Amino acid sequence: MSMFSGLIRVMERAARKAGGRLRRDFGEVEHLQVSRKGPADFVSKADMRAERALYDDLSQARPGWGFVMEEAGVIEGDEGKPRWIVDPLDGTSNFLHGIPHFAISIAVQEPRLDGKGWGEVTAGVIYHPLEDATYWAEKSRGAWLQDARLRVSARGSLTDALIATGIPFQGHGDFGEWSRIFGAIGPEVAGIRRFGAASLDLAYLAQGRFDGFWESGLNDWDTAAGCLLVREAGGFVSDFRGRSNPIHSAQILAANDKLHSRLHKILAGSLR
Repeated sequence: MSMFSGLIRVMERAARKAGGRLRRDFGEVEHLQVSRKGPADFVSKADMRAERALYDDLSQARPGWGFVMEEAGVIEGDEGKPRWIVDPLDGTSNFLHGIPHFAISIAVQEPRLDGKGWGEVTAGVIYHPLEDATYWAEKSRGAWLQDARLRVSARGSLTDALIATGIPFQGHGDFGEWSRIFGAIGPEVAGIRRFGAASLDLAYLAQGRFDGFWESGLNDWDTAAGCLLVREAGGFVSDFRGRSNPIHSAQILAANDKLHSRLHKILAGSLR
């Protein structure tokens, strides 16, 4: 893929390698469904093995860069160097239940120029191992699926719009808030989908499959690459108040350029 910069190639190679292992483990998980304790334990090991593989490959390719990872947490890098934000298995519940919809997400975040904390996300890869599909974006170079340019959909009418969401679950998220938003958006749109992997929801939005997406209570590693993909594909990403940050995880509302402000108005209205 001649399009790839050196950095994207590093990320893509690491994702494909870890993805190959996840593919094999996913095949085994389907045989494990019969034993009660087996699958969950096996999946958390698969998750950790993938994270380890990504850590090894990425730290070898870019020595001194920091990490933010689901299992290992924050690993400080050298001062002034970027950091990787990594989700080795987004869609763990799908994986555990033998549902073929999960991904690896890797993003690069730059330190702020004033040295105070972290700034822009400048590169992202979302890899769907079972489809061998690499979604990627680089700041001001656009969003891509392999070497095909991605654009958010051109749908301007909510009645035609398909919206993705993540539903709160045991111990995660605010059911009351989610229900109010769902109750306000649901009647206005063509459909609402819950697929169980936020990174792929955002990749599909960048690709024009979905027209909008909302969720709250996510982590940075779920959304860092996806936020960049949506923006580079011409969409908008904000929190529920309409404010924009490099990464949205506590609250995220993403949509194509035509529908974002209308969805925001409905969502904000539902929370008053």
